[in-house]
Amino acid sequence: MSQNPENPYEKPVQQPYGQQQPAPYGQPAYATPYGAPAEDPGKTLGIIGLVLCFVVSIAGLIVSIIAKKKSEAAGFTNNTPAKVGVILGWIFTILGLIGIIIYIIAIVALVNSGEMTTY
Repeated sequence: MSQNPENPYEKPVQQPYGQQQPAPYGQPAYATPYGAPAEDPGKTLGIIGLVLCFVVSIAGLIVSIIAKKKSEAAGFTNNTPAKVGVILGWIFTILGLIGIIIYIIAIVALVNSGEMTTY
């Protein structure tokens, strides 16, 4: 609601909903102090990378690294899902490689022992 400063007894004019009223008596009009926070571009990708680490570790590692780089490029340093995804991606990839090596050694030992027979 605003009044005409030249005639203070005039009926105030109703502003439509959502429009900002002019500031009275020459005071500057300020926007609302709360705005939408800036969104981290790598946050969703970091969560996807973290979940992917449990399914396919090397893919989760790659997606988490990309998410971390995108966050750092945008100025966000605290992308926890991407950091955890990188750490778990490395751990699961190394454990997977160790498991494959143990599996190959077991197959070679079984073939060389002569216990494997074909029917």
